Amino acid sequence: MNKWKWYVYILELKNGLYYTGMTWNPATRFDQHLLGKGSKFTAKYGVRALVYLEEHDDLELARQREVQIKDFSRKKKKLLIDSFKR
Repeated sequence: MNKWKWYVYILELKNGLYYTGMTWNPATRFDQHLLGKGSKFTAKYGVRALVYLEEHDDLELARQREVQIKDFSRKKKKLLIDSFKR
């Protein structure tokens, strides 16, 4: 059986805000955001860069993690992003 991978990601938008999402195909999803078709929020503010990505084997755990990160303060998101860049 082919098991899917799920990814939780953070995008930095052109106005400096962060957008958190989840997908099974990060490259395609990033392209959708760049084209303004990923979400209304990213279409409105524009995407600067993918700044964080983490992989999960379980869909529900990925969903829970996405919700958790969305609840983070900006400072906590920045710390997470900085740890990813190392």
